Amino acid sequence: MESLTFHITGAQILRPEGWTDAPLGVAEGICTDVRAGRALDLAGFRVVPGIVDAHGDGFERHLARRRGAMLDMEEGVRACAGELAANGITTAMLAQFYSWEGGMRSPEFARQVIAAVAGANPCVVPDLHVQLRFETHMLGDYEAVKTLVAEAGIRHLVFNDHLPHDHLDRGKRPPRLTGTALKSGRNPEAHLALMQALHDASGDVPGAVAHLAADLRGVTLGSHDDRSAQDREFWRGVGAHLSEFPETREAAEAARAGGDAIVLGAPNVTRGGSHNGNVSAEELAHAGLCDALASDYHYPSPRRAALKLVAQGMEFGEAWALISSGPARILGFDDRGEIVPGKRADLVMLDEGGQVAACFCAGRLGFMAGPVAARLF
Repeated sequence: MESLTFHITGAQILRPEGWTDAPLGVAEGICTDVRAGRALDLAGFRVVPGIVDAHGDGFERHLARRRGAMLDMEEGVRACAGELAANGITTAMLAQFYSWEGGMRSPEFARQVIAAVAGANPCVVPDLHVQLRFETHMLGDYEAVKTLVAEAGIRHLVFNDHLPHDHLDRGKRPPRLTGTALKSGRNPEAHLALMQALHDASGDVPGAVAHLAADLRGVTLGSHDDRSAQDREFWRGVGAHLSEFPETREAAEAARAGGDAIVLGAPNVTRGGSHNGNVSAEELAHAGLCDALASDYHYPSPRRAALKLVAQGMEFGEAWALISSGPARILGFDDRGEIVPGKRADLVMLDEGGQVAACFCAGRLGFMAGPVAARLF
């Protein structure tokens, strides 16, 4: 899909130094100050950098609209790409589990998702990547994960631990065991036995994690759901310098003090708090304890969260950076996240109400509706 050549006039354009109404050119997929191609009069609109989504699993509903109904996974990825563009997301990390939990979180499903994304990427407009969410207690899979990351070109891996350790420590059946077992395709007793075996090997996990992290050079590594400063200290020590969705302010403050990046959930901001009682992302963002707001499970939320922070008094450029230049920086995307000559023309046009009116990724049209479309055509 070829990029378009055009230049924008009349709009308020968000540059790193602030708003400007100077014309912006787009040619060969990058931003330029040269007026090129046809003029697109966007008076009354704001042009902002495309959203870089550091973690989102909303794609799952496109891959399996109903449990077991995965007829063509690549078509599902294409449908997801359309939703991403309609929400101004030009770069997306699709957060896929590699987990003992089975089902849509199984290693086999992860490999299918990776293949589907690779197959769909040349045909879609947003830039899609897979973030691998690896369960730390799967000691028998460490070599397989290292190979998968290398072969698939995975650039972002996050360590997870979803074992119910408290219950397993006491020899109790975890809550909702039957439901989770059925999702995994196992009977409840077999599922419980697997969890217990993984839990019993906990003493071997820290050393294994350290060795795997050392082998994953060039991969952005993170931890998930840090609860304490000690958690963050461990992960920083093995080279996982990204704290994803810290559950407490203590963990977030420890990340900031140690120079680590902090990713928070945008839905946490839009709903005014965590759905499970964790620290408020809104509170952390206003306290400067946030580098990126991610869609988590809801693709409209990054844009809505940034605009909510602006309505609460945060400067627009600072709020929008949490969904553009901030995540681009921590994920190593040096060519995007800002409207700067020479960087990718990942652009979102917002109408007066803050809705996405158009979205371009590397100069390619991903979404356009309403008055913007009327002006172009």
